[in-house]
Amino acid sequence: MRIERIEDAGDPRLADYRDLTDVALRRVSEPAGGLYIAESAKVIRRAVSAGHRPRSLLVQDKWLPDAEELAGDAPVYLVEAAVAEQVTGYAVHRGALAAMHRPALPALGEVLAEASTVVVLEDLVDHTNVGAIFRAAAGLGADAVLVGERCADPLYRRSVRVSMGTVFQVPWTRLPAWRDAGPLLRDAGFHLAALALTDDAVPLDAFAAARPDRVAIALGAEGDGLSRDALAAADTVVTIPMAGGVDSLNVAAAASVALWALRYPPSR
Repeated sequence: MRIERIEDAGDPRLADYRDLTDVALRRVSEPAGGLYIAESAKVIRRAVSAGHRPRSLLVQDKWLPDAEELAGDAPVYLVEAAVAEQVTGYAVHRGALAAMHRPALPALGEVLAEASTVVVLEDLVDHTNVGAIFRAAAGLGADAVLVGERCADPLYRRSVRVSMGTVFQVPWTRLPAWRDAGPLLRDAGFHLAALALTDDAVPLDAFAAARPDRVAIALGAEGDGLSRDALAAADTVVTIPMAGGVDSLNVAAAASVALWALRYPPSR
């Protein structure tokens, strides 16, 4: 393991952690495909276990033993807590960060090949919600997550952290616009169930009682919900019956409820 102690927050070796936002990290020209930041030894371990490669690790002394296991050939930059905070702009409570090579996304057909339940996310902007939905997908048995073109990035640092690293466990890829996505899902044998509030929506429990063998659950942006194009592409609009004068749940909570109701087979 190559350990390099760094005492200056302005050291150019720390540029990945200091100078680049998550959006900019995706656009770096070298390595091809960009980078993302993984935070905490647990999350980094899950990323490495999924085959992702670190470009470097930034750790404090306390977490050096974990870095030895995770770094591979990548350099480990050893810093004090104060230096880490100066570099990142926030307190690094979990002691370890990694600049990870962003892997190529799998083809849609590959992700859907063995799936029976998938989640489709359209235009979500809150990275916390994206991470929470991935965690629900992993815990409640979804086979994959499909992310719309304008949806928040699952590999954004906050998404990864909130997901507890399950973004590396649940297969996912980007989905094209609905004019193409609807036919692709239908050709793969999926029934597209859109979670939305419409006059003709079917209650979730009724839909779950006779769920199709292959279901794609579509959820829309916080506030606005699913677009008209998404609703037009849907085979069924499904709603979660509510009480107490509340019309809907947070999108991550709605995903969890729907996945619980639609778990298939029930013993899974």
